[in-house]
Amino acid sequence: MKPGRLASIALAVVLLPMVVPARAATIEISMENLVIAPAEISAKVGDTIEWINKDVFAHTATAKNGDFDVTLAPKKSATLVLKKAGTVDYYCRYHPNMKATLKVEP
Repeated sequence: MKPGRLASIALAVVLLPMVVPARAATIEISMENLVIAPAEISAKVGDTIEWINKDVFAHTATAKNGDFDVTLAPKKSATLVLKKAGTVDYYCRYHPNMKATLKVEP
């Protein structure tokens, strides 16, 4: 094997892990029978949250700190890509007893 080729292979092996980005996850949260499930969940910045409304009436996912306010029509879903780390408590504006916590890690 040529010396230059061996160096190229070694360099590729070292750099490959730095070039391939980590895959973001899609995390499903359901709203059914006036309950958000799971009520507590962890995710990472860059992950997508998909709220799935399984009820016959509308819900929201409204962050208490103002980070997001997602409206979900009956039997529909909505998504949000997480942009910053932190713990966010959220609820449904139409049904304030529906509460959950989203922990977003860097």
